[in-house]
Amino acid sequence: MPDDSQTPICPLCLRSIPPDVPQSLHHLIPKLKGGKGGPVVLLHHICHREVHRTFSEVELARQYNTPEMIRAEPRMARFLDWVSKRPPGFASRVPGKRRGR
Repeated sequence: MPDDSQTPICPLCLRSIPPDVPQSLHHLIPKLKGGKGGPVVLLHHICHREVHRTFSEVELARQYNTPEMIRAEPRMARFLDWVSKRPPGFASRVPGKRRGR
């Protein structure tokens, strides 16, 4: 039985990230905007994809460079509320259209 105290938690949806589910590292400052070697957070892959569907690299570098700021944005808040009701391994296609900015 896995030790839940060692299972990381996604800082966006706040669900656990078991080792066997799709996951990825997110650079809080995009690499192309000076974040290479900077802080990263482990996210569910579905959460990470939604971050990059919602925000441009410039927006991530300037305004949405913490999990708290990402969670506070209304579109992300709706997505995170939706995905938080799914099991940790949920990996459906992300709902909604790509940002139109």
